[in-house]
Amino acid sequence: MPVSKRDLVDDLRGAHPELTRKQATTFVNDLLATVAAALKRGDSVRLLGFGSFDVRQRAARTGVNPTTKAPLAIPGRKAVRFRASSALKATVNKKPKG
Repeated sequence: MPVSKRDLVDDLRGAHPELTRKQATTFVNDLLATVAAALKRGDSVRLLGFGSFDVRQRAARTGVNPTTKAPLAIPGRKAVRFRASSALKATVNKKPKG
């Protein structure tokens, strides 16, 4: 089941009950905006114990329209890449007790 921004806010408030919903929402929104702004500038974002985000340039290429089989020019673009840290991988692959 996907985790939404609202779920992140609720989890943050659960860990820090002194925060209001508005404060927690502002924090989550500001964190995501800061990450997006850094990536837009071309910087990488490294979060110790979680992973890193960086921007890669994808080259222009020629594809094929599946309906008409005609060649199709696909322009180059920037793509965001996420690489999970070894700590995150270990947490995800940890077997549950029971």
